[in-house]
Parts: sequence; C-alpha cells; structure tokens
Amino acid sequence: MSRKGNGWDNAVTESLWGSLKVARLHGRRFETRRQAMDEVIDWLSFYNYRRLHSRLGYVSPMQYERAWHAAQQRRAA
Repeated sequence: MSRKGNGWDNAVTESLWGSLKVARLHGRRFETRRQAMDEVIDWLSFYNYRRLHSRLGYVSPMQYERAWHAAQQRRAA
C-alpha cells in the first residue's frame, strides 16, 4: 500500500471507472437504478471478455488470464 496522498494503488481502478464513464455513462440518464446497473454490468462483461488489449498482445483480459493459468499448470506438472 502506498502512503496517504500517493494514488498508485488506485491508478488501475481510476482508469477502469474513467473508461466506463466515458464509454457508457457520460450524458446518459437512466429511468431506474436497475437500468444503470445493467449498463455497467454489460460494459464490464465487454471490458473483460471481448475488449482486445494491446498491452496483452491483442487478446482480451480473460483470454490472457486463462492462458497464464494454463501455463502455470503446465509449469507445475
């Protein structure tokens, strides 16, 4: 954990929420909380399962994580 005033621990989270706000929520009004929650869940599903990430070799975060876990299991065997 960083010390008070250092935002290093929050950088990834702030980036995620900033992307969500810009991509899906900015300027929108929802009639119900449920509609807003559904939109956030839909976006998070896209972000983790379908969005290609250049830093990960243009695969989704979930594909990258699955490949990493498979490599760890092969290494342990």
